[in-house]
Order: sequence, then C-alpha cells, then structure tokens
Amino acid sequence: MAPFYSLLSLTAVYLLSAVSAIPVSEPGVSLSATKVPGTPCTTFDHRKEWRDLTVEQRLGYINAVLCLHKLPPRDKTRAATTRYEEFQATHILLTDRVHSVGHFLPWHRHLGTLYGNALREECGYNGPTAYWDWSRDADVSTPILESPIFHPVTGFGGDGVPGTYTLPPDPKNESAIGPFPGGPFGNRIWKGCVKDGPFKDSVFHLGPGRMLTNHCLVRGIDDQWKRMLTSDNVKTMLKAKTYEEFRLVIDAFNGIHGGGHILVGGEMTNTYSAGADPLFYLHHANLDRVWWHWQQADPANRLDDVSGPTTKGGRIPVTLDFEIDFPALGPNITVRDTMDSSLEPNCFTYE
Repeated sequence: MAPFYSLLSLTAVYLLSAVSAIPVSEPGVSLSATKVPGTPCTTFDHRKEWRDLTVEQRLGYINAVLCLHKLPPRDKTRAATTRYEEFQATHILLTDRVHSVGHFLPWHRHLGTLYGNALREECGYNGPTAYWDWSRDADVSTPILESPIFHPVTGFGGDGVPGTYTLPPDPKNESAIGPFPGGPFGNRIWKGCVKDGPFKDSVFHLGPGRMLTNHCLVRGIDDQWKRMLTSDNVKTMLKAKTYEEFRLVIDAFNGIHGGGHILVGGEMTNTYSAGADPLFYLHHANLDRVWWHWQQADPANRLDDVSGPTTKGGRIPVTLDFEIDFPALGPNITVRDTMDSSLEPNCFTYE
C-alpha cells in the first residue's frame, strides 16, 4: 500500500474511535416526515462523491450505517431485525413492483432520500449524502479494488474471500439468484465473505432473495464489468431525448444500473436483497445523479417527464399522480413529489 494510504489509515483509525454513532431521535420519529411535499426547500443536502468527502465525513457516514445496524426496526411484525434491515426488507417486499416499471427511478430516488434522512436524524451523521461515481474507477486501468470506496478503514471493505460462503439450499425457490450460481461465472459472483473493513463482522438475516438466512456480507468483485460503467457509456445515456428512452437505456443489459450491481457481485447481484450491501445506496445515489443531470439539462420539459408501465409487463402507464409506498420507512408520496430536487421532500443537489 502506498505511503499516503498508510498515513490515511493511521489517521482514520484515530478518528474512527472518536466518532460517535448515538441515535439522535426517538425510534419511529422522523423530523423530515413533517415536511409538506411540493413546498420549496429551505436547506439542501449537497450530495458528494465518496472520495470527495473529508476523512471525518467518511468515517461519520460509516459509523452512522453501523448505528442503523444496532437500532431496532420500527415495525417488529416483519422479518427485519434492525433498522438497517428494515430498508432492505422494504426493497425485498416491493422488488416486483418497483423494477422494470415507469416509477423505477422515482421510487429509488426517494428510498435514497429516506436512507440519508435516517443516517442523519436517527444516527447523528452530519455530512452530505454520498454517492459512488464508478466512472472515475472504470475510466482508468487500475484494479477496481484500488478505489477508495473499497478501503478497509475509510471505505466499505474489499472483495469476498473464496471458500468462505456457500449459497444455502433453496427448496422453495426463494433465493431469486437467477443464472449466477454454479460454474466459473457464478463462483466469481458469489465469491465469499468480506473479511476486512467496517462490515466484516456484520451478520445479515435477510437474503439471498426472499430467503431468511444468517450470513455475512458477500461480494465477488469482477473488473470485467467496468466496461459498462465508463463515462463514455454515461454520456451516451444522457443523450436520451425522453424519459422513456432514458429509463430503458439505463436499465438495459449493458446499462449502468446492472453494471454497478454485477461489478460488486455477491448479494449486490440479487435484485431483491441487494440492500444488504451498504454500497447499494451509493450505487443508486449515482444512478439518481445521472438522472438528475439528465433532468437539469432541460428542466422545463424533463421535471414532469415520466412514462412506462405501472406494473412489470403491464399496459397501464404511470402518471405523476401515481402513488408509491415505503412501508416502515415513510408515508406514501406521488411520483410528482420526487421529480424536482428543489422541492420537499427532496431538497438536494449533486456536486
């Protein structure tokens, strides 16, 4: 490791011991829940790329995520055992309703907003919401594991260790792991448990898929998928003229949505339970950033441009008044409520 990283690691270890992760609001109480959708924002979340955060902010973010792992869930009638898993559980519950549909981007945008609110309001994080601009890693020849996002102290830990995880028996076909298990391709994706970083000892109880199993954070990083995440690929997607064209190209097989998931591998490749990996939220924040830039290029026409079906393979088109829900996370809102980042409940910009 370069001397810079050695020095950074020593600094980070000291700071990590000094940063607290104490809840700052009562469980079940959200300060942001009182905001009226559609009203102008008075404060903004200036979202930043992970490596552009200060060391203190990165450590504060990580500690807040660990705090969510310790907090109890709001809804104790569901399978989630922690507040962190509650976000994952909501994604698992609604996976079939919020993917390959017109409100895919609006729903995931608000999920990210609710997650960022929880880090701040429930766990004391005082920095900006973070995103991972994987194009900055995909455009260079160095291995993806050299990205600061995978740093063992000021990042989220590295790759899975081969031989440390085995996919569980799935007699009910609940794992939803698609074509990935088995063979050399599958073995790379479900490589093993992450054995370094802040989440190396974390135990997850949801997944893979809709299964309930106790397992580690599973990854299988594969550099070959960097090609899907280059800045040139992003620029091509930003040329889309309509929301429908943009939505379809971002979620195509060679698109940036699937590319980020499969690059990390492991549970991130599972459409249902990908939220076990904290990188899920930084990946989707970057997808939202790309959508935000597309909107900002022509706000007069694109802040109310939405299309696509309300159900996967359905024929009823989504509208701005279509209601989207977030069980145990926040009140129902409409697609319209997510479209303009300068209005409540959004209140963010990207830097």
